[in-house]
Amino acid sequence: MLKQHLQYKLSQKLSPQQIQLMKLIQLPTQAFEQRLKQEIEENPALESGKEETDNFDDLGANEYDDSSDSESIDTQDINIDEYLSDDEMPSYKTQTNNYSADDDDKSVPYASGTSFNQHLKSQLNTYRFNEQERIIAEFLIGSIDESGYIRRGIDDIVDDLAFTQNVFTDTDEVLKLLKIVHQLDPAGVGARDLSECLVLQLERKEEKPSRTTAIKILNEAFEAFAKKHYKKLLQKFNISEIELKDAILEIEKLNPKPGGSYIGNNKIAEQIVPDFTIRIVEGELELTLNARNAPELHVSSTYNNMLKGYKDSTKKTKSQKDAVMFIKQKLDAAKWFIDAIKQRQQTLLLTMSSIMQYQSEYFLTGDERKLKPMILKDIADKIEMDVSTVSRVANSKYVSTPYGTKLIKEFFSEAMKNDQGEDVSTREIKKILETVVENEDKKKPYTDDKLSELLKEKGYPIARRTIAKYREQLDIPVARLRKKL
Repeated sequence: MLKQHLQYKLSQKLSPQQIQLMKLIQLPTQAFEQRLKQEIEENPALESGKEETDNFDDLGANEYDDSSDSESIDTQDINIDEYLSDDEMPSYKTQTNNYSADDDDKSVPYASGTSFNQHLKSQLNTYRFNEQERIIAEFLIGSIDESGYIRRGIDDIVDDLAFTQNVFTDTDEVLKLLKIVHQLDPAGVGARDLSECLVLQLERKEEKPSRTTAIKILNEAFEAFAKKHYKKLLQKFNISEIELKDAILEIEKLNPKPGGSYIGNNKIAEQIVPDFTIRIVEGELELTLNARNAPELHVSSTYNNMLKGYKDSTKKTKSQKDAVMFIKQKLDAAKWFIDAIKQRQQTLLLTMSSIMQYQSEYFLTGDERKLKPMILKDIADKIEMDVSTVSRVANSKYVSTPYGTKLIKEFFSEAMKNDQGEDVSTREIKKILETVVENEDKKKPYTDDKLSELLKEKGYPIARRTIAKYREQLDIPVARLRKKL
C-alpha cells in the first residue's frame, strides 16, 4: 500500500560560489597566484592591471539582462533554462571545480634532472660486465630506495630476477655484484641495513685507530651501541672511555641516509612566501597582507563593448545571440571571481588581525612563553565566522614576524592549569621542557619521572605520561638515548 506524506527538513548546503571561495581562502600565496593565472587564461573577460575604461558595473544590469525592456538585448530565441541552473545560477558556477577538498588535484610538477637511480646506473659504465651481470647490477640499483638502501632479501632478489627478467642466477653471483654496487657514490649506497651502511662509509675513509674501533663496534655490537650501553662496549672491546668517545664521534659524522645526499634526486624545493607581515612600529603592531594576494583585476571593456554593439544593432542573427550568451557567462564569471578575491582578502586580514590581537604579547616580545592558550573556536567566535574558515587560514598560511617566518597554526595551543589555577598554553610548557632537557647533564639525563618533578617545582603539575607525550611531540628521545660520554 502506497502512502504519501509531507516531511519538512532543515539542511545546510553550500552554494558553488561558497565552495570555490573556501578553496581560494585555503590557498597559500604561490598557489593562489597559479590559480589567478589559470582563471585569467581561461576567462578572456577577466583582465589584470588597472582598468582604463568604463567599469563593468557602469553598464547597468539591464544592458545585458534578458528580462529588461524592449530596448535591451532581444533574446527571445535563446533558451534561458540552458543559461541558468535549477537554482537560477549560471551554469559555469556549477561546472568549474565544484568538488570537495578530497578531490583536489594532487599532482605536483617535478623539477627536471637526473634521478638518483639514473645517477647510479651511469656509474656502472666504468665497470666491465657481461650481459647477465649488467642486468643483475641494474636490477640491484632498481631495488635501492630513496634513502639509499636495499630493503629486500637476496633470495627474494634471485627469485624476482628469474620471474621478471628471465635471468637465472644464485646468491653468490648477486652478492658479488652487490659489492660492486657498494663501491658507487654516494658512499654507503646499496646497504641492507644501517650497520652495513655506516661500515661502508667508514671503509672508504683513511684508516686510523678510532675508525677501526668504530667498524668493530658496528659489526660486532651494533645493538649495544644503538641502545647506548657504553659500559658493555668498554668491557667487550677492552678500550678506554676516551677511545670509545673518539669512535662514537667517527660514527656520528656519517650519513645514515646516503640517498638523501644526492643533489639531483628531484626533490621538490619549496620556497615559503609569507602571506602576512607583522611589524612593530613605534611600539604598536602593524599587519599587512602580501601584495601578491591583492591583485588588481577588472572586467574586460572589450567584452562590455561587444554587448553594447549587440544591443545597438538592428538585425540580430542566431550566431550573434549565441555569442552574446557566451559573453554574458564570461562576464558573470569574471565579476564573481573579482568579488571572491576581495572577500578572500577581507577574510584573511580579519582572521590574522584577530590572531595578532589575541597574541599581542608574543608578537611584541617574541617570547614563546607569552603565547596564550588559543583554539580555532576562540578566533571563530571573535570574528563571527565558521571554525572551518579559520582552520583554512591557519593551516596553510605563513606570517613574517620580527622573530622569523611562522606557520599561523603554530600560534594555536590548548590550555592547562598551573599550580595557581591559571590557564597556561601547552606551548609554554613544551618550551620550558625543551629548556630543562637542553640544560641537563648529558652523562645522567633526566628520566620522565624526574622531568615531571622538575616541572612541578616550576609550577606546572604535569603527569609523567603527559611529559612523555610532549617529549615525543618535540622529537626528544628517552633519557637513555640522550646519554653522552
